[in-house]
Amino acid sequence: MGTGRAGSVESVSVKEGDSVTLNSNLTEMKDAGVINWRFENTLIAEINVTADRITVYDDFLDGRFRDRLKLDNQTGSLTITDITIEHVGLYERNINFRYTEIFLAVFARLPVPVISRVCSSLSSSSSSSSSSSSCSLVCSAVNVSHVTLSWYKGNRLLSSISASNLNISLSLPLDVEYQDENTYSCVINNPVINQTQHLNITQLCHTCSDSVHCCGPTEAVIRLVLSALVGVATVVLVVYDIKSRRAEHQAHIHTSGSIEI
Repeated sequence: MGTGRAGSVESVSVKEGDSVTLNSNLTEMKDAGVINWRFENTLIAEINVTADRITVYDDFLDGRFRDRLKLDNQTGSLTITDITIEHVGLYERNINFRYTEIFLAVFARLPVPVISRVCSSLSSSSSSSSSSSSCSLVCSAVNVSHVTLSWYKGNRLLSSISASNLNISLSLPLDVEYQDENTYSCVINNPVINQTQHLNITQLCHTCSDSVHCCGPTEAVIRLVLSALVGVATVVLVVYDIKSRRAEHQAHIHTSGSIEI
């Protein structure tokens, strides 16, 4: 880094699709001379106060800034509109050779987490660890990154799981009593966004004799597929047993006939 460059880096976080303004921290520019902005060492905008000239270089860097850059002609602040993940990185502000670095973090919009019931018959470990009076649930979110998924009972955190990898799926289990009247919610969040799904115990944890209707549609399909596979396997075993017995019987007859001769 050159002389006069700051040792510390400012940090700014923004949601994907929003706009962000990187401030010059000037109230007026009459003594500024030249203000320029760089992204990853590439010049993207410049104000020459002496020449009364404003220039944006939004076609550089494969056009990722095209029609997105706006310079304030009063303060020299830089606004970037319609932010995407491509705009994540290190920006540098230079005012008369006084440098400031700003790291821009962009977070994708988050899906609302999904709460579903888990069939106890499909999870032997879950059914053995929980009593028959409890309802097993799971909160999940797919294709997320740099987020935390949490269960809350009222305002109290019960459990959480975090992910830093890109585009993965998260799930977090919870067991509640059928007659529980507390308020539960599942929250997914990153530093700038959060999405909340509230649990409706009455709707998800009703008791019924038909496990297919008790469980969600995905669990019901799994149950049907497993039942079909078990049925097919049973038929195969029966057919194999019949063929084996028949072959054994024919071999016995053949052997007996040979001895008599």
